Amino acid sequence: MQEFEIIVIGGGIAGMSAALTAARLGRSVTIFTGGVPGGELLNIDRIDGIPGYEDAIAGYDLCPIAQEQATNAGAQFIMDEVTAITAGEAGYIVSGPTACATAPALVLAMGAHIAKLGVPGEAEFTGSGVSQCASCDGPLLRGKDVIVAGGGDSGMQEALVLAQHVAKVTIVERGPGLSGQQAYREAVAANPKIEILAGHEIAAIEGGTSVEQVRLRSASGESTLAASGVFAFIGLEPSSTLADGLVERDRSGHVVVDAALRSSARGVCAAGNVRSGSAFRAAGAMGDGATAVLTLDRYLADDAWPTA
Repeated sequence: MQEFEIIVIGGGIAGMSAALTAARLGRSVTIFTGGVPGGELLNIDRIDGIPGYEDAIAGYDLCPIAQEQATNAGAQFIMDEVTAITAGEAGYIVSGPTACATAPALVLAMGAHIAKLGVPGEAEFTGSGVSQCASCDGPLLRGKDVIVAGGGDSGMQEALVLAQHVAKVTIVERGPGLSGQQAYREAVAANPKIEILAGHEIAAIEGGTSVEQVRLRSASGESTLAASGVFAFIGLEPSSTLADGLVERDRSGHVVVDAALRSSARGVCAAGNVRSGSAFRAAGAMGDGATAVLTLDRYLADDAWPTA
């Protein structure tokens, strides 16, 4: 059993920012990353809005930089999935398959995962045309037609990445049109390889050994659209199962926090996309990690934790 002052759960950019901040404050800190540090950002080809990177930065570049900075500052990384969080008299015990640590303060930074479509064929064709990583699988579909489900920021970003490789991208959006940032909407509109199909949603994914077409549903009925790939980006769901019974969560499963990112459990803060009110931006998650640790640093110093 290793003892620390702060344990961070989650190896995304919020968690690594928290670990970096804690180490720089002189606190003993470890971060359970759940595998390769970086989380969902590792699959993002272009992250905008990070100060100092005018032309954006890829997630697979940003995350290793953050990991190196946290390591150099003194944070310890544990490449383990957390399987249990137990509250005790002296604090919290965090357990994984190969490691176990205890600390009086926690940062919950488990992030979020891309929501599933929940339609027939999605699970069957995952890895055979169904994907959630345009930069990974786009090159494998070179010259083919693909579909992106979702017209928000993530959907448009992935459509722009896919358009660099495939013949055509159709964004299927169940709402009246695209809903993301103006800069992305303009880029999508200017790309001749991208078409918008609003007022539709995917009802099923069909094919033989791989994806061949999707069945679409709209107010006027059902139709089919040929495609060799389906990339779903319809929203994010918090990865907060570990927090069940430990802290209060809202209806969508996000950890409820106050302005200082304190949860309902003493000594536990939440940061990034797992918390209520998240900005769902990489820059926001980085700020959350720092804010959560500053709150815990004060708590470790004076043992004060507001209950209301």
